[in-house]
Amino acid sequence: MISRKFILLSLLGAVACAQAPSSKEIESVYPDAHALYLDLHENPELSGHEVRTAEKLAARLRSTGYEVTEHVGGTGVVAILKNGPGPTIMLRTELDALPVDEKTGLAYASKVHAKDDAGRDVPVMHACGHDLHMAAILGTAEIMARSKNSWHGTLMLIGQPAEETIGGAEGMIRDGLFTRFPKPDVALALHVGNELPAGMVSITPGIYNTNSDSVRITIYGKGGHGAAPHTTVDPIVIAARTILALQTIVSREIKPGEMAVVTVGYIQAGTKNNIISDHAEMGLTVRTFKEDVRKQVLAAITRIAKAEAAAAGAPREPLVERYEGTDRVYNDPALAGRLRAPLEAALGKDKVVTAEPITPSEDFSYFVEQGVPGFYFSLGGADPGKFAEAKAAGTQLPSNHSPFFAPDVDPALRAGIEAEVAVLRNLLNASPDELHKLTADQQPH
Repeated sequence: MISRKFILLSLLGAVACAQAPSSKEIESVYPDAHALYLDLHENPELSGHEVRTAEKLAARLRSTGYEVTEHVGGTGVVAILKNGPGPTIMLRTELDALPVDEKTGLAYASKVHAKDDAGRDVPVMHACGHDLHMAAILGTAEIMARSKNSWHGTLMLIGQPAEETIGGAEGMIRDGLFTRFPKPDVALALHVGNELPAGMVSITPGIYNTNSDSVRITIYGKGGHGAAPHTTVDPIVIAARTILALQTIVSREIKPGEMAVVTVGYIQAGTKNNIISDHAEMGLTVRTFKEDVRKQVLAAITRIAKAEAAAAGAPREPLVERYEGTDRVYNDPALAGRLRAPLEAALGKDKVVTAEPITPSEDFSYFVEQGVPGFYFSLGGADPGKFAEAKAAGTQLPSNHSPFFAPDVDPALRAGIEAEVAVLRNLLNASPDELHKLTADQQPH
């Protein structure tokens, strides 16, 4: 006798397979998506300055049949495709690149330079894979527009600016993202990286990544001649002692086993070797999983900075500023559980793995904080052969933000489109009530 459970699982498997895009569908959109990838990679733009990038993406989505609104929260793009009654599902991509000098050696490597917000001339590179994300969303958009008989509801595609400076999501929300446009029942996003071979994805139920806080410490001293340090209060020496003391926060103040990172990313002071400056500036990044640990670390940074300045007889207290930050991204566990089946059907069961939370951060959390259940998953970008070689040798492939970061485009882009279409079709074949019941009471308290 066949059990009800077996029948139910068989039906679910059949539904998931039906939602997976066919190879014919993928091949029909791949040339457009790949061409956009090459264009964007060669022509990257910095956070908040994604004018050409936004125009390019908006034009392509508009030509595909979407109702497109530009300049949302700056250079943000919102594309809507309505297909009868049903849920509203949002899929986000980022628009911005990084001030990194590309060293991949690719024929289509970026040679772009631009002025940053401080007026400095900097190289620009898509060193975080946002170009692949945009190419994937174009391919996905075209498939969804051509196959409206396979889903119902409203598809909402977001081109978000300034993810790298943790301002774009908040800016779009402030500009009415969820009031001028439909508020989604679910928000989705993916991110490519070299942690997995191209063609694979990973799911992380619950906490996906970290809280992030950017801290600037300005230490004030008393300037003077480098040959007469006794007449000065040297802020560089105070900064050096502060940097060393900051390392004891994680090693001596945080409970072993709790996640915390305190990194001093830069120190700037002085203009000449024989001049003692009157101030020094340090930039820190702080990463945590838990809110109480976050508060503890930030308080300790302020306490240590003030104490080291006082110990050196500084003329005034240092200025400690938390000038930007974002909360951790939280993946709704029930939603993650539901979407495993369509991902496995699209890519293969062995191509979908469960992963631990990661330490980078990102501002997708702002959408989740608006009461929208979220699912953020990782897309493999590594050349499978190089990945295997690195694993055997115990080495690491170039990470995101590296000048050598370059996804293995063909398998990664195809897998990205396949994954996005599969999860969208799954959710856009549910009712809003079904999704609300699925995700009720899943947010962490």
